[in-house]
Parts: sequence; C-alpha cells; structure tokens
Amino acid sequence: MAIVESTQSWSVAEQASGVPVVQQHSEKPLHRISTVRRQQGMSLRSVARQLGSDVRTLRSQEEESADLSLSDLYRWQQALDVPVADLLEDPGATLSRPVMERAKMLRLMKTAAAILERAESAPIKRMAQMMVEQLVEIMPELEGVSAWHTVGQRRSLDELGAVAERPVADSLLFERHD
Repeated sequence: MAIVESTQSWSVAEQASGVPVVQQHSEKPLHRISTVRRQQGMSLRSVARQLGSDVRTLRSQEEESADLSLSDLYRWQQALDVPVADLLEDPGATLSRPVMERAKMLRLMKTAAAILERAESAPIKRMAQMMVEQLVEIMPELEGVSAWHTVGQRRSLDELGAVAERPVADSLLFERHD
C-alpha cells in the first residue's frame, strides 16, 4: 500500500487505471505585492482605504501564493503606482530601478516630514522644511506625502486600542457550519 503525502494528488485517470503517478504541487510564489507595498512605504491600512476594501481581504491577496484575478492585480498596481511587471514574481529579479528609486525617495520624504513634524528647535525645523522642498523639487509627486505613522506604535502593553472598546458580534467570533 502506498502512502501519499498531503502535497501529492492523484488524477481521476490515475485512480481509474490503478497506476500511481504522483504529481507534486508546489506553493510557488505568484506575485510580490507584499514586498512591493513595504518597499513603497505603504501600510496595508492605507492601501485598504485607497482600494475601498478591508484589510483582511487585502492581507489574503498579499500572500505570495494567492492566485489573483487580473482586475485585482491591476487595482494593486494602481494603488502602489508601479508597473504590473514589478508585482509579478520573477525568480531572482528585483524591482526595476525607477521603482526602487521612487520607493527610496518616498521613504526619504516620509522621514523628512516626520523630522519637520516633530522638531522642537527652529534650526532643525528650517533644515527639515528645506529638505522637504528640495525633495518636492526633484520629485513633484512627493508633495503632500505625510510623515511616518506613529499611531499604535507607542501603546504600552497595559493599554487597549479603540477596537477593544467596540462590541463585536458573536457571528464574527464563531464559525458557522451550515
């Protein structure tokens, strides 16, 4: 008697013929959405707002082995503002140079905006403002980019977030078996 691992399957023809021919199914990565999103400095929550979707759905779509429809892939492409080719998995390939440079500039702008927002001394504020203006001069689409988010990052272990104060329906907690 043959033992079949969970990663193996039998086709109907193989079962009918009685000749075991095992096909391996790999969890081959299909896309790089999660990697690109992080390199672009975007949070999953901000992408969810932009796409009008919920974070749970987008998190499942971000899984590298998730088989997305073309329309979903194009929605991600618009949200991340990168070429579709950069979202597709290509073994050994990195993001195209322009996309990498844009991601670096975006991170630099977020850092400059954070310094400007938090600086207490006038000279540091002036320097940060000058840096923000120079970055916008180099790359006009950076205008209006906000600082790095700090919400939720500074809570102590004893504090509860706003979500803990909202009631949750029992139907969301327990799985239904219809």
